[in-house]
Amino acid sequence: MFRVSCIQLRSNNNIHQNLKRTEKFIVRAVKQKADFILTPEVSSLFSLNKKQLLKTCKPMNKDEYLLGIRQLAKKYKKWILIGSLIIKISKNKLVNRSVLIDKTGKVRSHYDKIHMYDVVLSKKEKYFESRTFIAGKKIKSFNLPWGKLGLSICYDLRFPNLFRKLSKAGSLFISIPSAFTETTGKRHWHTLLKARAIENFCYIFAPAQGGTHYNGRKTFGHSMVISPDGKILKELKKSEGVITVTVDEKLPTKLRAIIPSLKLD
Repeated sequence: MFRVSCIQLRSNNNIHQNLKRTEKFIVRAVKQKADFILTPEVSSLFSLNKKQLLKTCKPMNKDEYLLGIRQLAKKYKKWILIGSLIIKISKNKLVNRSVLIDKTGKVRSHYDKIHMYDVVLSKKEKYFESRTFIAGKKIKSFNLPWGKLGLSICYDLRFPNLFRKLSKAGSLFISIPSAFTETTGKRHWHTLLKARAIENFCYIFAPAQGGTHYNGRKTFGHSMVISPDGKILKELKKSEGVITVTVDEKLPTKLRAIIPSLKLD
């Protein structure tokens, strides 16, 4: 058994403020005896303005938010997944990157979001992530002390083949840090998360952005942890905060033995 905390934020375009806000909730998660703490997508900077981001963002080794979270991981001796950072990988290229940090503060793995959210929801609500970010190409997982974690980010949720590959590769838990829109979140968030959990018999850790942000954009919130049989173990609504649950790392294997669907495709 181990304890997992998902942090819900309402990030803005100020890295320093977002780091301070995240620190407050990490401390709260530590008090709740969490072993593994996760933050949402774009925890450090909430923006799709490429020109502004290219001026502000840094490479991994110079990112203020990442350096700060590494210090906190080391201080409190906790594994932390930064749901995602916006990282500058060259003069004109940015990636949306999830970063896994161990309890000594060392970066152990990272994953670049593969599926870009390019959609037109209405005349007023449009998103074109591919204009801002370079899409990742590699599926990633990592062996935590409690079992294998599969990595994904937000819009990846809509592509079940990615999750099938992660579960067939041995992932018992999957992280889905997100900034789901209010529009689509109301319709699909709960259903998609529960589906990914059930069809793969894996725990889902889904920390999210929630509320109305500085730029008027609305995110759905509802951070949650879901069991491998699709039960919502704990859930937030819209406000910033932390949820913490105890996870049985043996349960996914037990359920996969009862219904061996992962062996059939």
